[in-house]
Amino acid sequence: MSCTFTALLCLGLTLSLWIPVLTVALLLAGSLPKPILRVQPDSVVSRRTKVTFLCEETIGANEYRLYKDGKLYKTVTKNKQKPANKAEFSFSNVDLSNAGQYECSYSTQYKSSGYSDPLKLVVTDYWTPSLSAQASPVVTSGGYVTLQCESWPSYDRFILTVAGPQKFSWTQDSQYNYSTRKNHALFSVGPVTPNQRWIFRCYSYDRNRPYVFSAPSESVELLVSGNLQKPTIKAEPGSVITSKRAMTIWCQGNLDAEVYFLHNEKSQKTQSTQTLQEPGNKGRFFIPSVTQQHAGQYRCYCYSSAGWSQPSDTLELVVTGIYEYYEPRLSVLPSPVVTAGGNMTLHCASDFHYDKFILTKEDKKFTSSLDTEHISSSRQYRALFIIGPTTPTHTGTFRCYGYYKNAPQLWSVPSALQQILISGLSKKPSLLTHQGHTLDPGMTLTLQCFSDINYDRYALHKVGRADIMQHSSQQTDTGFSVANFTLGYVSSSTGGQYRCYGAHNLSSEWSASSEPLDILITGQLPLTPSLSVQPNHTVHSGETVSLLCWSMDSVDTFILSKEGSAQQPLRLKSKSHDQQSQAEFSMSAVTSHLSGTYRCYGAQDSSFYLLSSASAPVELTVSETIESSTWSPKRPIPPIPTENKDHTMENLIRMGMAVLVLIVLSILATEAWRSHRQTHPAAGN
Repeated sequence: MSCTFTALLCLGLTLSLWIPVLTVALLLAGSLPKPILRVQPDSVVSRRTKVTFLCEETIGANEYRLYKDGKLYKTVTKNKQKPANKAEFSFSNVDLSNAGQYECSYSTQYKSSGYSDPLKLVVTDYWTPSLSAQASPVVTSGGYVTLQCESWPSYDRFILTVAGPQKFSWTQDSQYNYSTRKNHALFSVGPVTPNQRWIFRCYSYDRNRPYVFSAPSESVELLVSGNLQKPTIKAEPGSVITSKRAMTIWCQGNLDAEVYFLHNEKSQKTQSTQTLQEPGNKGRFFIPSVTQQHAGQYRCYCYSSAGWSQPSDTLELVVTGIYEYYEPRLSVLPSPVVTAGGNMTLHCASDFHYDKFILTKEDKKFTSSLDTEHISSSRQYRALFIIGPTTPTHTGTFRCYGYYKNAPQLWSVPSALQQILISGLSKKPSLLTHQGHTLDPGMTLTLQCFSDINYDRYALHKVGRADIMQHSSQQTDTGFSVANFTLGYVSSSTGGQYRCYGAHNLSSEWSASSEPLDILITGQLPLTPSLSVQPNHTVHSGETVSLLCWSMDSVDTFILSKEGSAQQPLRLKSKSHDQQSQAEFSMSAVTSHLSGTYRCYGAQDSSFYLLSSASAPVELTVSETIESSTWSPKRPIPPIPTENKDHTMENLIRMGMAVLVLIVLSILATEAWRSHRQTHPAAGN
């Protein structure tokens, strides 16, 4: 045991003495292994960047040397406190003078090594070239693409680099483009494979300064149309967006997608996001303020470890409000309320020349564009959109825009909203006013639409106007659905004819129209007619009475109104008599229900619903005859006559009855006389 240990100890001592001797012998006999030179953070850096060269070896050197362009640049002695086999050469702020080709070597106590492989340090200047794909950064798998590097300062050469561990690069001499007055170079790249990302930058430099580059261009990433399932694309709040508003474009593909790309087909640039949103692992592209540069056709792509996807469907992004001072006008003929199955014409016009007008429905279910036509008589540009036969789906709000053919995604400011209501065949509601049909300015007016059908909502439309008011209905204890439309204080603009419609919430179809209701505004014409009654202010039931309305001023139409009546006032065209305008409202077979206070007004055909001041009131009293004394309040109120009746036939009947009575009386008298002669013959002598 002790002999074995002694032998091993002797062998170890012998080897320990021979190892240094053997190492020295090897170093003296041959060359040292060459070192490896590295640079951090990169071999291409901008000015004022901190750069560190690392010279590494495996033997254990005493001294390290750094060479620039073949000349000794710096020397570093090994720090015994840091026994690692490498040395650092640091530059805190590199400048153009630091650009060049570097090598390093080291030496031991006995010998010096050879040089490392050369390493080029490129320092970039301030000028920046531009890089673009010709004509698009989208390329199919296996395809080629041409990249153009362009610079305004005059450089001799351009270098194109692709990101990645292999660091491929291509160099081209520059050419002068006389049309752009810039230097450029074209690089044909391919075939492009779908299993990696292709991110390019370019630089420019002069031959006499090969290590001083321009600043790098912005990167251009190619979008490779691969074979994986295409993602979906959508815009929020919508693909038609007002200028300066915020919006988001979403792209969603496979759950294992690593990065999403968005591409505007009119742009040379791509946009990517690696911040994926939950749920669904989708890409979010946020635009805080939309401008006209954002308009265009978009597709999105996704990239994963399996490669590239197919492109998504196209999303067309339209930016409105571009021509903000030239708003088109939209109107509808014959009316914004159309019976289902009928036709309507939407008229879009502008004083400003647009190539085309486009009509859109608020729910985006209807969009149509037409070329404009110039109307020389009105100096307008217009387009007529004819829609029909209409269906309930056309109910809604429409707008129109103007745009130019060379910029189809840039639209003008929108026209004012135009509401369209398609009425159907369901039961019509009723429309009434508690304030009467003839109103003085300053009064408040509320129109009530109601029905025994349980309509969920009602719409009120003033004939000749574009707007349509809508209100939800309320149910009454009597089983009616009711909506009140408060029109506020009465003015001349309140006058007109109104209709209302009912609808159910689950349907876009509106009911048939109510009967029209006329609202007349008094005091709008500078005249006051007079009213008189013939034959008397008090008449008996069944008799005929006439109310005569007249004026010394020229009047087209006279209106007769009964105070407190729910029925429409009477209208008669005026006639000229003795240099007066007059109209006679005749009522035959009157009843007590026609008793009341009457006034008359004048109106002109040009302003049908604007009346003069009221005449002095006239009181009409109809007394009941004995036969009519059994009248019960439950009997319906007879309506006010709506027109003058012709009494010719009535008079002829009365005259015929009178003649018939005379004939009968004559026959009876003759028969009585003959009978008297026969019974009293002496009386005849």
